[in-house]
Amino acid sequence: MPPLNLGNQQPRTPLNADQAWRTTASRAAGTVLFFDFDGTLAPVDDDPTAVRPAPKALAAIEALAPIVQRVAIVSARPVEFLRDQLGGLDGVDLYGLYGLEHSHSGGETVTEPAALPWVPTMAELADLARAELPPGTLVEYKRLSVALHWRTAPRLGPTVQQWGQAQADRLGLRVQAGRMVLELKPPVDRDKGMVIGEAIKGATGAWYFGDDVSDIKAFAALRARAAADPDFLGVCVAVANPETGHEVANAADLTIESPAALGDFLTQALTHLP
Repeated sequence: MPPLNLGNQQPRTPLNADQAWRTTASRAAGTVLFFDFDGTLAPVDDDPTAVRPAPKALAAIEALAPIVQRVAIVSARPVEFLRDQLGGLDGVDLYGLYGLEHSHSGGETVTEPAALPWVPTMAELADLARAELPPGTLVEYKRLSVALHWRTAPRLGPTVQQWGQAQADRLGLRVQAGRMVLELKPPVDRDKGMVIGEAIKGATGAWYFGDDVSDIKAFAALRARAAADPDFLGVCVAVANPETGHEVANAADLTIESPAALGDFLTQALTHLP
């Protein structure tokens, strides 16, 4: 495999991908593998409900799960959606809605208590968005967040973003920008960086695979742990995308071309692990 594509960042140690996996092999029992879902495990689709994970990536994760300490999916999607898409993979932890929901190894879904009072607000916001935003805007209601997509009508981007920011200011919500999408969330302190920071306590290494700007916080959590612990191996992997990919790649150690290529990458990694 080629050397790490570093963008404007420098890795903690000058490893190429094969060297990183070989180093991981010696500490596999203490390593956590984290994956974003949309754009990372699954290609982005105009219809968010039609997204399906790349089969080869899913098969590789199933093979990796018993080798490493943990495999976790960390996504903006609800846990229920992730569970359906992953087909009941054993030993995989699910963090949905940026960590507002989680389920460990197939267990029950637990919701962050501070977010629950915001469910009615989000339902009302979704109805308002459908009524006020122009045709071509796709409104995705997720119970604890509302995502406003303009992928099929790029010209609507400025209008949707302005409307979304105004509603966030009015209701006291937080905004998460993404690939031709603006997501409005409760003002609760949960994001991908916080999830990863908590989940790697006690781990000897971790890889994070992501494609969008929300994943940069996860990269930062790995960097912070590596800076505090020289024995910790943290590897940040970007999956390329045409919208926000440059910013994400610049924050990563390695860039992979697509979810399909990620499947090949993980399958190759299995040759280095015990």
